Amino acid sequence: MIRMPLATASLLAIAISLAGCGEGKDKAAAPQAPTPAASTAAPAAPAATGKVDEAAAKAVVAHYADIVFAVYSDAESTAKTLQTSIDAFLAKPNADTLKAAKAAWVAARVPYLQSEVFRFGNTIIDDWEGQVNAWPLDEGLIDYVDKSYEHALGNPGATANIIANTQVQVGEDKIDVKDITPEKLASLNELGGSEANVATGYHAIEFLLWGQDLNGTGPGAGNRPATDYLEGKGATGGHNDRRRAYLKSVTQLLVNDLQEMVGNWKPNVADNYRATLEAEPAETGLRKMLFGMGSLSLGELAGERMKVSLEANSPEDEHDCFSDNTHNSQFYDAKGVRNVYLGEYTRVDGSKMTGASLSSLVAKADPAADTALKADLAATEAKMQVIVDHANKGEHYDQLIAAGNTAGNQIVRDAIASLVKQTGSIEAAAGKLGISDLNPDNADHEF
Repeated sequence: MIRMPLATASLLAIAISLAGCGEGKDKAAAPQAPTPAASTAAPAAPAATGKVDEAAAKAVVAHYADIVFAVYSDAESTAKTLQTSIDAFLAKPNADTLKAAKAAWVAARVPYLQSEVFRFGNTIIDDWEGQVNAWPLDEGLIDYVDKSYEHALGNPGATANIIANTQVQVGEDKIDVKDITPEKLASLNELGGSEANVATGYHAIEFLLWGQDLNGTGPGAGNRPATDYLEGKGATGGHNDRRRAYLKSVTQLLVNDLQEMVGNWKPNVADNYRATLEAEPAETGLRKMLFGMGSLSLGELAGERMKVSLEANSPEDEHDCFSDNTHNSQFYDAKGVRNVYLGEYTRVDGSKMTGASLSSLVAKADPAADTALKADLAATEAKMQVIVDHANKGEHYDQLIAAGNTAGNQIVRDAIASLVKQTGSIEAAAGKLGISDLNPDNADHEF
C-alpha cells in the first residue's frame, strides 16, 4: 500500500494497546474500539549477541533470493492467467465469464501477497510497489460511483471519472485521457498529489470487476453487472468501450510490472538487483529479511491493514474492499513472513521450496529464540485462519470490524496482538544473529 513515514522508535517497549481512533476517507473519527481482554508486552530485543558464519549466512540470503524469484514468477504467471480470463470476459461479457475473471483475480492474489514481506528492506520493491498494489483508492477517479460515495478529503481527482471523460481537470490542469493505454494510466497515479488517486494495480482491476461494495459492514461484496462491458443492446454503465479499454490496459500494465520485478530477481544476471544483494556482506541481506518481516508484521499488517479499519469500523479501509477477499490478503501476508523465516514457499503448482533459513541460523545461536519465534509465527497463522474460517462461513472481515460486533472485533484484535508479539520475537532473533537496532517500521502506530 502507500507507505507512511518510517518510524524511528524501536519496538523495545511496545505494549499491545489499541487506544485511539483511525479514520477512513472523509469519515469522522469512530468511537474508541474496546480494549483487549489482556495487555501483553512485546519482548524486548536483546543486544546483539554475536556474528554468524559468513558462508552459512550467504547460503540463507541466496535461498531467500531463490524464493523471491519464485514468488514473483508465480505472481507473473497467475497475472497472465488473469489476463487470459479478462480477455475471455471481454470477448463474451456474461455472468459466467465475469465469475471466472473474478476467480482468476483471487487466485492471482495468493502468490503476490506472499511477496509483500520482501518490501521495506528492499527499496527497489517499495519504489515499484505503489503502481501494483496501492490502496485505499478513490474509485471515482476511475469510473461511476454511487451517490453515497465518500472520497478522501481534499482530493481534486476523486470524481474525475476517467472512463466517462476524454479530458479531466485537476485544479488548473487539464489532462488528456482520450487514449487509455498502460502508460497513460501509470501517469495518473497520485494525480494532483493525492495518494488516494490510484489508477493502476490489483485494486483498480478489482474495482472494475466487482464495482463498489455498497453493503457497508453488512454481508455482500461489490456487484457490478457484466453488462457494464457489453457493447450495444443491453449495455449498462455507459462509456463501455472506454471501460473495456481501461480493464484491458490496466491488466496489461500489471503483467508488465510483474515481469519487470521477475527480471530484477532472475539468477545469474550480472547487473540486476539480485546480483547486487548477493554481493553485499551477508549481514546486509539478513537485516533486510528481518526488517521486512518485522515491518510487514507491525506497521503494515497489524497497523495499516487491521488496526485502522478496526478502530474506525471502516470497510473503506479494508484491503480488498470491493471483493471481500480481505481475509485471504491478511492470511497470505502473514504466511509470507513465516515463509521467509523458515526458508519455505509452496508454489502455485504445489511444489514446495525449502533450504537454508534464518531459522537454522537462529537455532544454532540460541535454540530458545528460534523456538519462540516459530511458535509466535504459528500462533499468528492460527489467528489469521480464524478470520478465514469466519469468512468461509459467511462472516467476512468487513462484518467482523462492525461497530457493536464485540466477538468479531475481538477476533481481529487477537490477530493484531499476535502480530505485535511476533514482531518482538523477530527483533529478539535478529539480536541473536548480531543484528541490533532492527527498528521495524510501525507506520506511526502505537500498539
